[in-house]
Amino acid sequence: MKTKHHLDRFDLKILKELQRNGSLSNQELAERVGLTAAPCSRRVKALEDSGVIAERVVRLDHRAVNLNLIALLHISMDKHIPDRFDSFEKAIGTFPEVLECYLITGHDADYLLKIAVPDMDAYHDFLLGRITRLRGVTGVKSSFMMRKIVDTTALPLDYVSS
Repeated sequence: MKTKHHLDRFDLKILKELQRNGSLSNQELAERVGLTAAPCSRRVKALEDSGVIAERVVRLDHRAVNLNLIALLHISMDKHIPDRFDSFEKAIGTFPEVLECYLITGHDADYLLKIAVPDMDAYHDFLLGRITRLRGVTGVKSSFMMRKIVDTTALPLDYVSS
């Protein structure tokens, strides 16, 4: 079970540095935040154990792996009942093309998906072969990414009081 973790100024420094570069060695991280290696390592472990650090991943350049088309799909469902949503969410979780999926409000859609595919043909196959075949899907509106303006996973930590 994750526990509540009070973040002090060193924790915030650690989090900012790791968000900039998650591959820092413990020694490099310790030097950047003004700690010695052992206390820095203990703090990182505590941040992981408490769930503040959810995971560490490697981000790939989508074009370098031939995923040249990024699309945003607004999905409308026929019924707003838990069983329908559960079924949709379980199915969507099995599609490797889906990078993000959100249940949304304030729009004519119920879900927003971000997907990555090689090209328009693959998009067509994904849309007609998978998405529109899911029980309850009544509509899909798609937008295609032309250019990234902001691309970050870093959360703004200035709102956290130390």
